[in-house]
Amino acid sequence: MLDPRGIQAFVTVAEHRSFSAAARALAVTPSALSQAVRAFEDRVGVPLLSRTTRSVSLTDAGRRLLTRLTPVLHEAEAALEEARGSTDLAQGTLRISVGGLVAPLVIEPVIGKLLAAHPGLSIEISVDDRFVDIVAGGFDAGIRVRGFIEHDFTIVRLTPPFRFVVAGAPSYLDRRGRPVRPRDLLGHDCINYRRSGTGTFAAWKFERRGQKQEVAVSGRIACNEGSLIQNMALAGHGLLYLPEPALVPHLESGALEVVLQDYAVLISGFFLYFPRRTGLQPKLRAFIEIAKELLGARGYVPKVRREK
Repeated sequence: MLDPRGIQAFVTVAEHRSFSAAARALAVTPSALSQAVRAFEDRVGVPLLSRTTRSVSLTDAGRRLLTRLTPVLHEAEAALEEARGSTDLAQGTLRISVGGLVAPLVIEPVIGKLLAAHPGLSIEISVDDRFVDIVAGGFDAGIRVRGFIEHDFTIVRLTPPFRFVVAGAPSYLDRRGRPVRPRDLLGHDCINYRRSGTGTFAAWKFERRGQKQEVAVSGRIACNEGSLIQNMALAGHGLLYLPEPALVPHLESGALEVVLQDYAVLISGFFLYFPRRTGLQPKLRAFIEIAKELLGARGYVPKVRREK
């Protein structure tokens, strides 16, 4: 039953949902790939793929098998890369799952230097605000805020703590007034961040003297992309609520102004996490080293004007 070539053929077709695309990925002919999949299905004893002239889909049995095989193949790949890692070279593909607000703060500053320093390394980034099962999804690691990471992972800090702040353009604040207390936001146009994957709005959380509160803000603009939210706020369309490090250039230039400073919530920071049993592979070590070097020196407490 253990048929490595058949397993590889089936998984590749299942991932690409196409025999021609899978054949190109494996550098074989579509007919040879089709024969390998049929032979594998014969050995398993049930159809795994449904084929039409236009599409390929998984049967229920095929879907269950793929779910079970994916983490096994990921473990096998990790073992092989760890064995090759005795040379301490970062190579292969680094697959990371991140939240929507993580990519511009953690990935974008790191990726250029990482790829330049390690020519044999590729990187795949999957953005999803849900907590993703990185093992089942075939990821090497994930990046999230500490509180959302389960305890059975190895966890490495990537950034210092930072604040979530409310900010707006001076033109908006001069026109609509500056909120003094969180509940004042109910009288403002607030630009909501809609989480990808779940479709829910991210809560606007505040804390002062140990007292925590959330405000269900409203406004005429909502989206799931942080840079667009910044652009809308810069244009004077409303207030935003985002990690302070993402706003540093606009805060230092005066294009945005932080309000409700005394109520800003301090977040523990972003952490990279990965399964303990896979160990610290060279490609992960390379990412961590460069991330710590760049993110730890970015100046996460900007020099900004205080509230009026």
